[in-house]
Amino acid sequence: MYLIRSITNMMRSFFSSYATWMTCLTLASGSLVAQQDQPLYTFKTLADLTATEVKDQCRTGTCWSFSTTSFLESEAYRISGKLVNLSEMASVRYTYPLKADVYLRHHGLYQLGPGSLCHDVLNAAEGYGLVPDVAFPGLDAGEAGYDHGEFDAVLAASLKALSERSTLSDDWKDAVEGICDAYLGALPSSFVFDGKTHTPASFRDLLGIVPSEYVSLTSFTHHPFGETFALEVPDNFSRGLFLNLPIEELTRVVRNALMNGYTVAWDADVSEKGFSFKQGMALWPVEAEKDNLWKSVVVEDKVSQEDRQVGFDSHATTDDHLMHIVGLAQDQNGREYFLIKNSWGDGNLYGGKQYISMAYFKAKTVAVTLHRDAMAQKKR
Repeated sequence: MYLIRSITNMMRSFFSSYATWMTCLTLASGSLVAQQDQPLYTFKTLADLTATEVKDQCRTGTCWSFSTTSFLESEAYRISGKLVNLSEMASVRYTYPLKADVYLRHHGLYQLGPGSLCHDVLNAAEGYGLVPDVAFPGLDAGEAGYDHGEFDAVLAASLKALSERSTLSDDWKDAVEGICDAYLGALPSSFVFDGKTHTPASFRDLLGIVPSEYVSLTSFTHHPFGETFALEVPDNFSRGLFLNLPIEELTRVVRNALMNGYTVAWDADVSEKGFSFKQGMALWPVEAEKDNLWKSVVVEDKVSQEDRQVGFDSHATTDDHLMHIVGLAQDQNGREYFLIKNSWGDGNLYGGKQYISMAYFKAKTVAVTLHRDAMAQKKR
């Protein structure tokens, strides 16, 4: 009875604060789009890499899985020539019990929520494998879209109640698995693809994905450049390591990767006024130009390494949202932009994609993930 009462109370409080976990959903509704007669910016494509169609994470905080799964879809195509719609929810289903374990080992004094990072999808690919979306959609029969509000609330309330007990039985893991099974389903141990039976591990290997061959990069001065460290953001529950590079070098690495045929997963702060899903762009205007955003072409600010650090240290730059960088473009004035595939549906000016200015990228990038071979390619 104690557990049931605790779940009920925690669900009530969780729903009242659930928006704090839903940064990934900001401006996701395509019905908000107001089309312009003439776009302010026109773009010439410099690199346009293969990716699956834009998807919608709907009412979930699983942008980390949508973005990194999209990234692995493009990687699978680059490596094997197979363009497969992979299951985002398989990584979510694999990861949530791991988050529960870490949370309870810290007696409830640890981050708990739907957020994770790119390396958690790679960890799932290593520990479980990959499956096509048709083998594990993570939806109940008749459901057309994702809504994890109740699921996240039930799981959080249950774990909170468990964390407050003086001792734990050996049944709590079964309880967590049961909750995940009820809302997402049990992970398949095998499935049929193109007429052949695969396990998740054999399917991962068929696509040529080797999780250990991927690296994550970041750029902050509170750790030495050239070394790796566990990035101090709340969603890094698994303590993944990031190679620290100066921001100019990191930007060159990403640009060079795209020009050599490698896409990149991107973790960034999207809370700024200059990031607009509706407009399909992200800009970093100088202070005097902020009121001119989306009214005229604006002058952008220069971003230094020190600016980035001030933003991170002051919490002005936060780990908000993960996306997939799939291209490179140039506007009518010769300025370059990364083209990203978002996971908020296709209801904006560019069918769900966005042009991210280099200034915004340098100011608000938290981290990127890419294949290690991309870092060794010749500059183009």
